[in-house]
Amino acid sequence: MKSGLKIFHWIIFLWILILILRFDLIIGYISLIFDFLGILFSEFSSALIFLNFSFVDASLSVMLFILILPLIFIFRNKLHTLNTKLNFSFAFLIILVFLFLFAPVITNENPDFSKDLSVTKLLPPFSSVKQIELKREVKQNFSQLEIIIRKFENVIKPSFDDQIIFADSVTISDKVIYYQKNVVNDIEKSQLVDDGVMPIIKNKLFLLGTDEFGRDIFARLVYGTRISITVGLGAVVLSFVIGIILGFIAGYRGGIIDIVLNRFTEMFLAFPVIYLVVLILALFGSSMLSVIIVLGISGWMSLFKIVKTEVLSIKQKDFFSTAELVGLNKFQLLKNEIFPVIITPVLVNLVFLFSNVILAEAALSYLGLGTGNSYPSWGSMISSGQEYITKAWWLIAFPGLALILTLFTFNSSGRLLSKAINPRIK
Repeated sequence: MKSGLKIFHWIIFLWILILILRFDLIIGYISLIFDFLGILFSEFSSALIFLNFSFVDASLSVMLFILILPLIFIFRNKLHTLNTKLNFSFAFLIILVFLFLFAPVITNENPDFSKDLSVTKLLPPFSSVKQIELKREVKQNFSQLEIIIRKFENVIKPSFDDQIIFADSVTISDKVIYYQKNVVNDIEKSQLVDDGVMPIIKNKLFLLGTDEFGRDIFARLVYGTRISITVGLGAVVLSFVIGIILGFIAGYRGGIIDIVLNRFTEMFLAFPVIYLVVLILALFGSSMLSVIIVLGISGWMSLFKIVKTEVLSIKQKDFFSTAELVGLNKFQLLKNEIFPVIITPVLVNLVFLFSNVILAEAALSYLGLGTGNSYPSWGSMISSGQEYITKAWWLIAFPGLALILTLFTFNSSGRLLSKAINPRIK
């Protein structure tokens, strides 16, 4: 990229953009956090009501979002990567990181929210519908806990809300008349949330359209990013641990142990791993943890060979022999003498392995053997969208594009990392 844009410029731009677009939401989260802390010290048992995953996730995301900009300015000179020139791969990689860390800030829509399918089903991108809201229970005096509960429900969206009505169009006369696919309904004005004079009618925008259940594609795409990165990180870490340990043992001990581990590795390489993965998931069920474990134990073989080869080479060096004579144990030898030497090829291998795991997770989800129905995976979104490909192209296009760009980004980043580490590669 010929411009002088650097990585930290792009990070600051994205941060400011999110702050502008989601300012009210961020303020709502912050207010909710302070209210929670206030009730935590006065009514500890009541405060536990709010300690669910959604609230903790949103609180951590907001606090990290507030801290990230000061941290970048503080460590900008120490983290030389932030001063690297920006290219497409780095730009998209940073977008993925933002989606992973700040999903509740970027969209506070629940990815499983579904309502009024006659109106919201299979809407194309940039579609909008009318939204009216029924008044909730009216009381003269609310306790502090009830006020926080109300605020909690307004800020952190549930998967279903029977107080919200979506309509194609709304007409206000003596009553509020709303239309849902040529079905006419009416409701008293007094039953709806108003501004003191007239009922409040909002325009609900679906940026990337909706699926067959009326769920927001944009929200599902954002949270699907989290699923892919979480599975990728978990599986890569597991493969890293297995590959490092077995590779070190095979290279350091040699002999019969080396032969057994080599044959074991070759058996994994010769047998189509995807069949083993499908078999295990079919027998023991699909969940995020099972997918991480299965993909982790099926991707360590290349790392094993790299580590073993490097250890065999390092064993002949004088510094390694000296470390053994000093009396370092095997863990200290691996940590202090071997790991700093092999970190470069291992890191490059892990970057490519990460993209392979993401592709494998999407393929498993497409086959119905992924993370299950509890999470909006890109693969499952593509699978459910194939039935509507002729009339709802966006169901496949957006998750498919996200998957393609993610794979391209990590493969490109791996090549750039390999070139940076080894200048002889052109």
